[in-house]
Amino acid sequence: MKNNLSEMPVYAPITPNEPMEAIGHRIQRFATTRAEHPALISEQGTVSWRALLDQTNQIANRLRDAGLQSGDSVAALSENSADYVALYLGILTAGGCMVPLSGMASAEALSLMLSDCKAQFLFVSRKNRDLLHSFRPGLQGLPDDRIMALGEDGEGIGQTLRDWLANASAEARPADVSLDDAFNIIYSSGTTGTPKGILHDYRFRQRQMMRMSRFGLDGDAINLVSTPLYSNTTLVSVLPTLFHGGTLVVMAKFDARRFLELAETHRVTHAMLVPVQYQRILADAEFDRFDLSSFKLKLCTSAPLRPDVIADAMTRWPGNIREVYGLTEGGISTSLDCAAHPDKWSSVGIPTEGAEVRVIDEDGHELPKGETGELAGRAISMMRGYVNQPEQTREMLWESPEGEVFYRSGDMGRIDEDGFIYILDRRKDMIISGGFNIYAVDLEKALLAHPAVDDAAVIGIPSEQWGETPLGLVVLKPGHQDSGPAILEWANGQLGKSQRISAIELREELPRSTIGKVLKRELREPYWQTITR
Repeated sequence: MKNNLSEMPVYAPITPNEPMEAIGHRIQRFATTRAEHPALISEQGTVSWRALLDQTNQIANRLRDAGLQSGDSVAALSENSADYVALYLGILTAGGCMVPLSGMASAEALSLMLSDCKAQFLFVSRKNRDLLHSFRPGLQGLPDDRIMALGEDGEGIGQTLRDWLANASAEARPADVSLDDAFNIIYSSGTTGTPKGILHDYRFRQRQMMRMSRFGLDGDAINLVSTPLYSNTTLVSVLPTLFHGGTLVVMAKFDARRFLELAETHRVTHAMLVPVQYQRILADAEFDRFDLSSFKLKLCTSAPLRPDVIADAMTRWPGNIREVYGLTEGGISTSLDCAAHPDKWSSVGIPTEGAEVRVIDEDGHELPKGETGELAGRAISMMRGYVNQPEQTREMLWESPEGEVFYRSGDMGRIDEDGFIYILDRRKDMIISGGFNIYAVDLEKALLAHPAVDDAAVIGIPSEQWGETPLGLVVLKPGHQDSGPAILEWANGQLGKSQRISAIELREELPRSTIGKVLKRELREPYWQTITR
């Protein structure tokens, strides 16, 4: 059954007669203008733009010959690879809607996602073969001949992509699409709970690609990709690089030393990284021997980058850092130019062009600058909504007194007198202890200032006296033997009376998602699972 995705509401500002050049059309010119220019570099070798477009067009034509209609969803479950990038472009060129899936999701969640988006085809890498088998028996609507293997080994999956493309035409026949048509669906969750499919249309992506090109993500960019393609974090930098005919250096899995080697070898100019990657790269014992002088800009998103890490990177790593804050859903969009604003490194910057951010209280009333509340935003790029979940979409909307639709972020924060935005915590992660609102980020900053602490997270756990109370989970730096009580006493000495941490637990590591976010729900679960709600 066909998805009517293009009929979902439009919340983004509408620009009359907005020009459009679909990525599937635009990249065709590179077959002649940049024919031998490297499009993709991976461990398997270098792929020129001409070769990439031949494969892209083969995929598009084969999909249409196999029955794909404009707007149909095509899913992929794979780590990064050159074939995956070609598949992504091929689906868009065919007029399909790309649905990249996370290998970190549970089998049950993946089955729900594929059903929710009505996927017509599924491409799976060898690494995810066992995961496919765990949910394949309950998967309806996808016959075996529409499940293909990415990579050279199709054992246990079916045809490989290359076998499936045998004799497929490489003729350039990109489908015509409009700004309202579906571009991709990204699922916001999948480890537990009901996944939410975030629908981006061509309007969302085209505006984002043009905006990011102003940061140098253009035809001259050599962009090192080390976060997964199923994440919007990755797509924010990958898509504009491809749209303008630049070069992607693709890592299947992040490794700090390998990142440095690839950056030096290929004279990388740009990279989108998450905070934990910055920390691991800068901590590499051999960091300073690598020639990173080709870097022009490093981007950071998914979580605020600590000021001490920014300071270290700005001192030792050539090129500027620009921190980007936004939601996969869009709406909120801010940017911090670290070179221009060294006094604002604790913030996530100011709203980008065409964006607006406000702070609201629990009742939806707007708060003045300096006061803390939930951040809500409106921008030129805003999702169409959560697929098949209109009620959850409505719950995210906030209407301003002027009648404009903003997206609620779920992040608690404030705006200073200069218009810079500071994030304090996720609303759902805020700890309410004895009637006081406690923001975990303030407590984590105190812990991270301790010379023995390498990583830290603070969560709320049950308390008979206070309802809930802050617990600090700490990872020590190598070679340090400091005790939990000693760190607790030191940290509480830096905090106000209403912020005190109740206890410290030492951990070997903190659970993180593939884009570096601490999985606080996972950390909280053991403490709350016996509590009757």
